[in-house]
Amino acid sequence: METPTNHVFYTMLTPAEFRAQQAAAPVAYLPLGTLEWHGPHLPLGADGLQSQGFFVHLAERVGGIILPMLFLGPDLRQVVDGHEFIGMDVWGARDGKPEQLTGSAYWIGDDQFVALLERILANLKCAGFKIVVAHGHGPSTTLFSEHIPEWSQRFELKLFNCWRDQEEDGLGVQKDHAAANETSLTMALHPDLVHMEYLPQDPNEWPKAISGRDPRLYASVEVGRQIIQMQGERMEGILRATLASLANETHPGGR
Repeated sequence: METPTNHVFYTMLTPAEFRAQQAAAPVAYLPLGTLEWHGPHLPLGADGLQSQGFFVHLAERVGGIILPMLFLGPDLRQVVDGHEFIGMDVWGARDGKPEQLTGSAYWIGDDQFVALLERILANLKCAGFKIVVAHGHGPSTTLFSEHIPEWSQRFELKLFNCWRDQEEDGLGVQKDHAAANETSLTMALHPDLVHMEYLPQDPNEWPKAISGRDPRLYASVEVGRQIIQMQGERMEGILRATLASLANETHPGGR
C-alpha cells in the first residue's frame, strides 16, 4: 500500500482520514526519542528522527499511523555534588568524570516511563488500534520490550520493536550511539542534518561520547539505505502476517 507521506502522521489527519487509515491497517507507530547529545555531528533529536523516518518507510508500505515522537526516556542517572548527569554524560565519561553534554534534556525514571507507556497503550486501545510498534532510544526500547508479554495481554494489543535476535552485522535499527549505525541511518533519512566535518579530523582522537564503530570510517548513506531496506522488508513481513492473523480471527475462513 502506497500512502502519501503527510497522511501517515497522526497529527495531520482529519477524523475521516484517520478512520480510513486505521481501517486499512490498525497499526500505531511510536517513535521513542530523546533530546540527547549524539556526538558533535548529529542532531540532538537523532533518536526520534531515525525511528520516525523508519516508520514512514514502513507506513508507506504496510499502512498505519505514526504518533508524535516522545522526547523523554529512561537512562543511567548519576548525581555528583548536587548536579545531575544522565546517559552519555556518564557512559561517555573520560577519566571516570561525568560531563554535562550539550543539549541532553530527556531523563525520566523507569517507573514514570512505564506509567507513561501504559497510558499511551490504553489510549491507543480505546482509539481502535490493534498493533503498536515502538522503537528508538535504546533504554526506552529495552524497557518497552521487557513489558511486551505483560502489556500484550493487559491491553489486548500486538506489540513489537524493530530489533532482531542477532545484530552482529551492524545493520540493525539504532544499535549503537551516534556511531556508524546511527550516523548511517541519519545520513539516509536526513542528510542535511549530518555534519561529518564536526568530528575530530585526527583518526587517533575518539569522538566524545560516541559508542560503536567509528562513523568516520564506516558510516555512509549507502549503509543507511541498506539498513532501511533490509529491516523494512523484515518488519513489513512481520506486520503483514500479524494483520492477516487478526483479520482471520475477526472473519474466520475469510467470511
